[in-house]
Amino acid sequence: MTAVDVVLLLLGALAAGSGVLVVTTRRLVHAALWLVVTFGALAGMYLVMTAELVAWVQVLIYVGAVVVLLLFGIMLTRAPTGRSDDLDSGNRPAAVVGGVVTCVLLVTLAGYGFSSAYADLDTGRLGTARAIGTVLFRSWVLPFELLSVLLLAALVSAIVLSRRRES
Repeated sequence: MTAVDVVLLLLGALAAGSGVLVVTTRRLVHAALWLVVTFGALAGMYLVMTAELVAWVQVLIYVGAVVVLLLFGIMLTRAPTGRSDDLDSGNRPAAVVGGVVTCVLLVTLAGYGFSSAYADLDTGRLGTARAIGTVLFRSWVLPFELLSVLLLAALVSAIVLSRRRES
């Protein structure tokens, strides 16, 4: 195991740990700050993997824009910034089902989900839109569609969670 592998594993553990803290903390502002740590660790992972452009995009877009927008939304709506019991839905069976589904997806994707996805680009036309589109929609269709379903599920979940319960 090289030093790069150790740094990558440490940053991955930091990202996973702070991601868990984002969803388990009872203070809204602390959740936003843990989100900054998560995104920062992901940017560090991209730097270790020598993807500098993606790391800068991660910092500029997610840390610089999304988290600042979230914090401004908290401040402008005068949401409670202290400890709040409303942030815990108490829905433990849903959390268990979500964890099981996540584990099944990870095992499926790690096993054979990306085995046929590879970039076979001709070096002469590497940067053309046609070459990128061909690779994206031939070799990377499964990950692309999984990501779209995941984003749709996150959007529907956010709408459901944001609705007030009527008593």
